[in-house]
Amino acid sequence: MKAKAKLKKNIVVSDKGFIFNPETGDSFSFNQTGIGLITLLKSGKTPAEIKKIVVKKYDVEPAAFENDFDDFVAQLQVFNLLIDENDK
Repeated sequence: MKAKAKLKKNIVVSDKGFIFNPETGDSFSFNQTGIGLITLLKSGKTPAEIKKIVVKKYDVEPAAFENDFDDFVAQLQVFNLLIDENDK
């Protein structure tokens, strides 16, 4: 996986599928799968750890998950929900 994904610490995640970025005031709605991935990211799991969990839980092909996860992370970057590696 090429995606590096570290969710900003101040991102608020609801179990109803809403994500709130207090930094920008933006809110987003995700389906249960998206919320699950965001929850794993928020807990500090690495993309490799998330892959292992999701592949086992949903019996998905690892390569398919990697492509989908990379696309998901790209969307999180567009939404300004991830830590910019250059801002460390």
